[in-house]
Amino acid sequence: MSGSNSSAPGAASAPEPLSLAVHSLPDPRALARQKQGRWRMLAVLAMCAAPVVASYFTFYVIKPQGSAYGELITPTVDLPADLPLRDLQGRPVAPSSLRGQWLLALVQPADCPSGCERALFVQRQLREMLGKERERVDKLWLIPEPEGAATGPLRPELLAAISQPGLGVNVLRVPAERLAAWLKPAAGRQLSEHFFVIDPLGRWMLRAPADPEPRKLKGDLDKLLRASASWDQAGR
Repeated sequence: MSGSNSSAPGAASAPEPLSLAVHSLPDPRALARQKQGRWRMLAVLAMCAAPVVASYFTFYVIKPQGSAYGELITPTVDLPADLPLRDLQGRPVAPSSLRGQWLLALVQPADCPSGCERALFVQRQLREMLGKERERVDKLWLIPEPEGAATGPLRPELLAAISQPGLGVNVLRVPAERLAAWLKPAAGRQLSEHFFVIDPLGRWMLRAPADPEPRKLKGDLDKLLRASASWDQAGR
């Protein structure tokens, strides 16, 4: 009959022919390229980390005292996280805000006698002598005060001098006892006779001699800045 199914009712359908599928095997060349890529990535990471490791190894393990004009502080001394700092307006300043830059710090009283003025001048000149690297260094003036008391304001002419554009100094007041527990003078000296170098991680690491020769101290700063050039950046 036209249009009828020629197969007999209930007849089993013919079995489908078996097919053998061959799954693709990993390409040895692709595996080799993956391994090479991993090794390249590890090599790049090692190259990036090497300068940081080398600089810290040089200054904190080898401790090259003979090549430094100032005295390298080993071990370094961390900036206390709870050090009570205040700006000239009496507002509290977080110690963590001092991190991120090299600091060239001095300790001088608020009345700032002639020796203090000279130290501020040397501090300014040292930073300017660094040339294009000066943006990586901040100037810090710490004013020690009796615990729970405040010293008088800065003289107007002095405040105007240290507030000039490009010549500004970060001035902070700090309790004298707490400051003395962090920074130390050389034997027989006073804190006001030294410059102190603090690294971008907040660690006191170098003390300049009393009444330092600016060019020799600049040599120390140049070495520190070169050693940290791969991981420290200008600007806070």
